[in-house]
Amino acid sequence: MTRFDIITLFPEIFENALDQSILGRAIKNKKIKVNLVNLRDFARNKHKTVDDKPFGGGPGMLMKVDVIYKALEKLTINFKKDPKRRIILFDPRGKTLNQKLVQTHASKYNHFILICGRYEGVDERILKFVDEQLSIGDFITTGGELPALIFVDAVTRQIPGVLGKEESLADETFKEKGYKKYPQYTQPREFEGLKVPEILLSGDHKKIKNWREK
Repeated sequence: MTRFDIITLFPEIFENALDQSILGRAIKNKKIKVNLVNLRDFARNKHKTVDDKPFGGGPGMLMKVDVIYKALEKLTINFKKDPKRRIILFDPRGKTLNQKLVQTHASKYNHFILICGRYEGVDERILKFVDEQLSIGDFITTGGELPALIFVDAVTRQIPGVLGKEESLADETFKEKGYKKYPQYTQPREFEGLKVPEILLSGDHKKIKNWREK
């Protein structure tokens, strides 16, 4: 079973998505386990403070390093080494997530600790305690929750037995560099003057295969 521990200030963002479709079935079938960790549970004062003003001034607030550290300490049992575990901070400055990276992570690790940043970011010192920074592209989201959910979804698809048909993985877009999946059609055969290509109605599987490859 692959485990995802997600450190977040907004666990409710994940709850509905994790109940649905492929992710919901993967959890039900014990292919994955998702543990939502509310960062406020590790705050050090009665006000549950998880952020503070940045030294040197500037807009907004930063997530505190000591609070995140405390959460990591518990999830890793005092940072005990585990070669199958990966601690990831979602950060726009990080390496851009792609399909090759997803496949590598799915095959190498079975425990992911995902840190969802918020506000103006996190105290830079937390980088000493993470394995990797990841981004989902050259744009900014309000927090790391959506990137984390995308990561969970993408990695889960790579786990054997999660998809109904394993061949679904074999012919996906991005299965190799530059590859994009062929166009596909279903009923009706004609819609608003747009017709299904005749080759797909021919029944000649060799010609169809060649057409799809082209």
